[in-house]
Amino acid sequence: MTPLIPVEEAQRRLLSTLTPVPIEHVTLTEAIGRWAAADMPARRDQPAVDLSAMDGYAIRHADMPGPWRIVGESAAGRPFDGTVGPGEAARIFTGAAMPAGTDSVLIQEEAARDGQHLTLTGEGPPARGRNVRPRGLDFFAGDTLVSAGERLTPARLAVLAIGGHSQVPVRRRVRVAIAATGDELVAAGQPVTGTALPESNRLLLSAMLADLPVDIIDLGILPDELTVLRDAFAGVEADLLVTTGGASVGDHDLVRPALEAAGGTIDFWRVALRPGKPMMAGRIGAMPVLGLPGNPVSAFVTALLFVRPVIAALAGAGDPLPVPVTATLGEDLPANGARTDYLRATLQAGRVFASTIQDSSMLRTLARADCLVIRPAHAASARAGESAEILLLG
Repeated sequence: MTPLIPVEEAQRRLLSTLTPVPIEHVTLTEAIGRWAAADMPARRDQPAVDLSAMDGYAIRHADMPGPWRIVGESAAGRPFDGTVGPGEAARIFTGAAMPAGTDSVLIQEEAARDGQHLTLTGEGPPARGRNVRPRGLDFFAGDTLVSAGERLTPARLAVLAIGGHSQVPVRRRVRVAIAATGDELVAAGQPVTGTALPESNRLLLSAMLADLPVDIIDLGILPDELTVLRDAFAGVEADLLVTTGGASVGDHDLVRPALEAAGGTIDFWRVALRPGKPMMAGRIGAMPVLGLPGNPVSAFVTALLFVRPVIAALAGAGDPLPVPVTATLGEDLPANGARTDYLRATLQAGRVFASTIQDSSMLRTLARADCLVIRPAHAASARAGESAEILLLG
């Protein structure tokens, strides 16, 4: 029996063995949710010229407090092509280029216009440069807009577009093979008799990975037969193999021996966490293999802590691990034992409440949870009102 290893050590060991998948160039539209494979510098200044931040009148600050004679107009995409001289002003709109000779904008609420005659009506003159967005206010050409390893969120894709890019280098999509094991399993929706159980883990995992750049290879439900499992594992062509069930110590838990029979090796097995202790990590050739417990709640927690981070790392993420946040406990929690606990919980009125029963067979409590409370190994009892780290779900 191998000793339990801490969650953090298991994650470190697992991630340290990974090599990201190859790079490809895709359009910005295709890149959503992926990770930049290189630093992305701006190809232009933004804004490219000084722009007005308000509707009003472009003026020379030296001419304050006026009056002025209006000599033209500047709108977005239709700049004033002349020069504004002493005592002159140009009508200007938000986002329009500042005419040559001007340095400030008098907003229209603080001015009165009579034909081509403009006077100041506000309480005081604006400061020099007021209501102007100077060239390069957002960024200059050469500035890094997105760094390698950063996820390509909608805002980051938008800044790349306005920075002059139409494509971005990313890691190609990660091929993930998923198999459920167990003689008791039947496909969801099929008749269930006796001790048979509808299989849910493949759906659970596929849904958990839906926001990641993955292509799922569904290996289906595999029986508890060593030769069948061995042949299935040996025939996989993927970047990651994930199995559920058969990773414990019973006579019918055959994932480990099947992995070894397929030419694979075991890196570690049994992690000090609850739920999910029988989690296993190994590889067949260059392909990492994660053997998750068959219990759906345990499969969920281990997928959150290991499968998603592995995929993110293969896809080029700079920081692939889930990031906890701090919450306030709404109730007392007892002292913890030797394993890190991940308690299904809900946030209510700014406080977090753990489900009363945490049995790992209870999938309904997971369906109702919106976070997991992290209770470190050997943590002392905690009182309501104290802080705790949580992982947000969904």
